[in-house]
Amino acid sequence: MLGVFGVRAPAGYPWQIMEHTPGQSVFARLEPLLEQVSKPIQYVGGELNSTVKDWDCGGHGPGGEELTTRWALMYPDAYEVGVPNQGVMILYEVLNEREDALAERTYAVWPDLEALMRERAVPQFTVDAHRSVRDFDVLGMSFSTELGYTNMLTALDLAGIPLHAVDRTDEDPIVVAGGHAAFNPEPIADFVDAAIVGDGEEAVLAVTDLIGAWKAQGRPGGRAELLLRLARTGGVYVPSLYDVSYLPDGRIQRVAPRADATGVPWRVAKHTVMDLDAWPYPKQPLVPLAESVHERMSVEIFRGCTRGCRFCQAGMITRPVRERSITGIGEMVERGLAATGFEEVGLLSLSSADHSEIADITKGLADRYEGTQTGLSLPSTRVDAFNIDLANELTRNGRRSGLTFAPEGGSERIRKVINKMVSEEDLINTVAAAYGAGWRQVKLYFMCGLPTETDDDVLQIAELAKKVIETGRQVSGRRDIRCTVSIGGFVPKPHTPFQWCGQLGAEETDARLAKLREAIRSDRRYGSSIGFRYHDGKPGIVEGLLSRGDRRVGRVIEQVWRDGGRFDGWSEHFSYERWMTAAETALAELPVDVAWYTTRDRGESEVLPWDHIDSGLDKEWLWADWQDALDETEVDDCRWTPCFDCGVCPQMNTSIETGPTGKTLLPLTVLGSGRDAMLEAHAH
Repeated sequence: MLGVFGVRAPAGYPWQIMEHTPGQSVFARLEPLLEQVSKPIQYVGGELNSTVKDWDCGGHGPGGEELTTRWALMYPDAYEVGVPNQGVMILYEVLNEREDALAERTYAVWPDLEALMRERAVPQFTVDAHRSVRDFDVLGMSFSTELGYTNMLTALDLAGIPLHAVDRTDEDPIVVAGGHAAFNPEPIADFVDAAIVGDGEEAVLAVTDLIGAWKAQGRPGGRAELLLRLARTGGVYVPSLYDVSYLPDGRIQRVAPRADATGVPWRVAKHTVMDLDAWPYPKQPLVPLAESVHERMSVEIFRGCTRGCRFCQAGMITRPVRERSITGIGEMVERGLAATGFEEVGLLSLSSADHSEIADITKGLADRYEGTQTGLSLPSTRVDAFNIDLANELTRNGRRSGLTFAPEGGSERIRKVINKMVSEEDLINTVAAAYGAGWRQVKLYFMCGLPTETDDDVLQIAELAKKVIETGRQVSGRRDIRCTVSIGGFVPKPHTPFQWCGQLGAEETDARLAKLREAIRSDRRYGSSIGFRYHDGKPGIVEGLLSRGDRRVGRVIEQVWRDGGRFDGWSEHFSYERWMTAAETALAELPVDVAWYTTRDRGESEVLPWDHIDSGLDKEWLWADWQDALDETEVDDCRWTPCFDCGVCPQMNTSIETGPTGKTLLPLTVLGSGRDAMLEAHAH
């Protein structure tokens, strides 16, 4: 049976209708274009450990019904950013292990290839088998940042999928959003058919089961029935089945299931995987052909965080803490290194040094791989969790890169506001130990624009950096000590205690950062030893608009895309003026504007756009924590103290799962002898 690839794009694009067999490769049409674009290798596929399955791997039912569920998984950014993404890599492998499912990957194409694809009628394609994305049952988008929304629209348009969910037919895939940004899916509600929040491993398999059953029954009720079935599970949000009403001043009055959407819940719950050892993915990590942002084999050592940093959406929405066992980590590292040939192992989590057995993990792995080229890294290290023993294990194989710490706030006062329980003494003692042990470079990460922040709070960053340099010089006896201060703009996020607070304006952010730069440079004793990196306040305002926006913001996203917006997470492609002009046009007839969404404080009783997405956190608890922030009251980590009643464990039927297990990793000789025997057997 012939399918039809026809692209519905703005008038004037020279698209032509082309017929093809569903699942057929479009590489023959793509290949002539690759010599005309930059980095063509990113579109070729064929990476080590990639998978290409038969289009009909699930077979057919007795009446000829198709039984294969096909997923196109997209990280809406360039290949080099998307290919190492752990979330997509895990789902790709989990789905492809199913006999009745297949998953392929697609990424955002650069503007040079986009133009050629439009000219030659080449659709958005997967990199695995170069199949048209429109041929798949599901297009799953993983958003770790809201700045990928315009890339989503490009992909939909190139695929020939209508931008608006309401315009799609039974021939179009179900477009599903996931990732951290999906915890407020409202700004993209017009463009996605569904959103899944939380952990994806079990969720994608449940959706696969549901689609497979619907197909086996002969697709009763078409697309509308499938979406209704998904929504009734309580774990998939389908925006089209909910109505939103507004108050005259622009605030939301209510978000409720449509009257005809029987069985659809008022709130949609996040998914939580409890036993990480039961999900040891990725087992066969992808090895990119082209250069990527992370050239390493990564293992997630635990999920969730209960430190309670009030600015941190990731920590709030991934509760509770669930640790992977030391033996489970060891098995994943061994298998992953054998499957990839990488020489660096990243031990990933939101705060890796907080694993209850981190010392045993790093020592065990360092013992196991001593004398090899394998190095270890902790991409995320807290000041108060760092120690020299840990650092020495990480650098035992001779790799000693710079250390990065994140005090986040420059003053003791602001660190109490954000619940970042790190004192100046903690920081100075930690860097003294590091410089004394031979490190020469330390990077410190801070934020600007935090709630209640003053100029003085930010200027204290300069004083802190000077003390770090002075301490390093004293303990090392050297003058070549360096400290890099990196500043990011604070953006209030949904499902955090700061979801109600007004954001600092772009001009105010830039003025504050200018004062800080001057304070660092003006002291000649230290200025040349302190590096200063910062982003201006403009991208943060756009991110704030998208992170706390409602459905009305969708028209702004679409206008920006039609005006040429692409790759907004890249400074060379981002245009603040384009976003502000589009917002002024798109919101002109509404009682809201960019400032209303970004710099305005919200009241306790206001209905927030994401209130119907259940992260497990009680809204009352979040508000109380917001009041504690204003009072500069710190709250302990509930892993080691009595429960603070945030709501996650009882509402999600979960619990904190931490060690210690008391187990150890086997030494290298055991592994090595087995590997040597295997190699010897192959040689003979």
